[in-house]
Amino acid sequence: MILKKISDLLNNTYQKTLELSKHRHASKYLFGVSFAESSFFPIPPDVMLMPMCLAKPAKAYWYAFLTTLSSVLGGLFGYLIGKFAFDVIEPYLINSKYVEPYNQAVAWFGEWGFWAILIAGFSPIPYKVFTIAAGSLNMLLLPFIIGSIIGRGGRFFLVAFLTKIFDKDIDAIIKKLIEKIGYVIIVVFLLILFVVN
Repeated sequence: MILKKISDLLNNTYQKTLELSKHRHASKYLFGVSFAESSFFPIPPDVMLMPMCLAKPAKAYWYAFLTTLSSVLGGLFGYLIGKFAFDVIEPYLINSKYVEPYNQAVAWFGEWGFWAILIAGFSPIPYKVFTIAAGSLNMLLLPFIIGSIIGRGGRFFLVAFLTKIFDKDIDAIIKKLIEKIGYVIIVVFLLILFVVN
C-alpha cells in the first residue's frame, strides 16, 4: 500500500514535470528542476529537456547549456549538504532507497576519485547521490566542478543532439535505451581510465 502511494506520487510528479516543459516559463522551470534534481528532487531534468528541444530545435543547445549550468549549481548545493549537513540527512539516507547507490558512489570515489563525478553524469545512479557523497568525503571543489560540467554537460548536450537528429522518434528511443546508454558510457569511461593508469 505504501509502495503504491510512493509510486503514484512519483508518477504524478513525473507528469507535472512533463507538463511544465510546455509552459511559457518552461526555461525557468527547467532551471529549477535541474538545480533541484542535483541535490534532492527525484525526477531527472531530461524529462523537461527532451520535449523542450523537440518543440524548439533551434534552442536545443541553449536548453542543454541552461540545464548543465543549473545542474552544476544544484550539484554544488548537494555538495554543501554532504559537507555540512550529512549528519542531519544520514538517518533518512540509511532508511531510503538511496543507501545502496550512496555506498556505490562512495566506493567509486574511493577507487577512481575525480573520474567518479565525471562518470556520474551518465550513471543510472542519481547524480544527487554523487554530489552529497562528494561533499561528505571532502572531495576537492575544483575537480568536483570540472567533473560535473563535463559529465552533466556531456549528458544534456547528448540529449539535445539526439533530439535534433531523431526528432519526434527520440522520446521512445531514449525511454527504452537511456539506462543502457548510461551503462555503455560508464564502460567506455572505465576503459579510458584503465588505459590512462
